[in-house]
Amino acid sequence: MSDDPHAVLICGVAVDPPVWDRTATALSHLGFAVHVPLRPQSGDLDTELDALAPLCAGALVIGVSGGATLGLELAARGVPMSAAILHEPAAGSLAPGLLDDVVAGFHADGVTGFGRALYGPEWHPDMTTADADTVGRELAMFRAFEPHPPAVDPASVSLTVGERSPRARHASVQALSEATGIRYRVLPDTGHAAHLQNAFAPLLDEWALVESGDVTYARSQSR
Repeated sequence: MSDDPHAVLICGVAVDPPVWDRTATALSHLGFAVHVPLRPQSGDLDTELDALAPLCAGALVIGVSGGATLGLELAARGVPMSAAILHEPAAGSLAPGLLDDVVAGFHADGVTGFGRALYGPEWHPDMTTADADTVGRELAMFRAFEPHPPAVDPASVSLTVGERSPRARHASVQALSEATGIRYRVLPDTGHAAHLQNAFAPLLDEWALVESGDVTYARSQSR
């Protein structure tokens, strides 16, 4: 990658790169070169990270759900991202049962049941090319995930949770914050599908303030 500012937006399960279009556009307007990879969707954590690590080194990384989980593991493995914003990643044994509703949705109605249980009404089946086998192996991978503290500066990583997300999501992000030393914040009027709701725009505006030297407001927003 070049020395110019670049960003990587990581897809979770049952979403393809176009779900990031509004975030990618906002980042482009701020001068970032933006990459939204279509992951291997292998169901193997090492395979996914091997594909992402070269792209994410030195980048601003933003992930939602499974994408946030992969970002969290990149930080744990010491991938030197310039910054990472991770929205509601999996929390393993810190949040038992967090994905039970999603598993039930998948068992009841395959990919459609999964997508609607995880992302809510904003999600539509045409947002993914993944089939049931792909979603099944990805779901198994993320259910087996266990978080670890970052091997990079925790201050370079931010966890987020949606104001409208269920209590279990808030509890899981708080537990992750306590276990990893990573700060978190609540995104207003947002649920789990932050990329579909264009919820990162205020954070990107804050980034612009920091770059211009007006850091007081941005710092005041961090927990």
